[in-house]
Amino acid sequence: MRILIANDDGYLSPGIGALHTAMKRLGDTTVVAPDRNRSGASNSLTLTHPVHVRQQSESVYAVEGTPADCVNIALSGLLKTDIDIVVSGINDGPNMGDDVLYSGTVAAAMEGRFLGHPAIALSMARHEPVHFETAARVAEKLVARLAVAPLPSDSILNVNVPDVAYENLSGLRLTRLGSRHPSANAIKQETPRGETIFWIGPAGAIDDCSDGTDFHAVSNNFVSVTPLTVDLTGVDALQPVGDWLEQLS
Repeated sequence: MRILIANDDGYLSPGIGALHTAMKRLGDTTVVAPDRNRSGASNSLTLTHPVHVRQQSESVYAVEGTPADCVNIALSGLLKTDIDIVVSGINDGPNMGDDVLYSGTVAAAMEGRFLGHPAIALSMARHEPVHFETAARVAEKLVARLAVAPLPSDSILNVNVPDVAYENLSGLRLTRLGSRHPSANAIKQETPRGETIFWIGPAGAIDDCSDGTDFHAVSNNFVSVTPLTVDLTGVDALQPVGDWLEQLS
């Protein structure tokens, strides 16, 4: 296999190091990742200025851009040969429920799928985790499975792994996204120069963690595997919105 590895925590993060080691057991690997932490960048691309790419070693590149930049540049000009799959992670912290809307880890996988490649995003389900090797072993199993049994071309896998030793996992569980309450208010401060600044408030508390959600699965030490579609159309809303629009005419 030819595997492209990306993330949003930066090319020096422990998660991407563990993932790189695991993916080497499956084939030829190349890391193209941000030169620093770009968490929360979502699917943004850098369009206002050129993006610098610096080779750090034979198979590792640091990009002065977003996670989506990394995958886009890798697949559209940087790499000399095509790849078989994009693997994003292992993120230092969870990407569950509403988190996926902001996640650079998920966005890197999405960009790979937009450009025609199977893709998977992996995250640790706890901040400041220690068991990256557990997620690396899960990644190895899932990627090996994808190599022989690809998933539909409109989806990626969003995987969240409990921060426990591998032998303490309860198994893998198919899940849907849970949800959070709205985030806390932005935090207003003033600089020593009297300038007003704001810190984005922390994520809201978990709202929907019922059975079947990603939150519920990881709380019971299951690896949460959620298929995400790249088509954001609200299919169930088409008819109601159509009826609503008819009232305007």
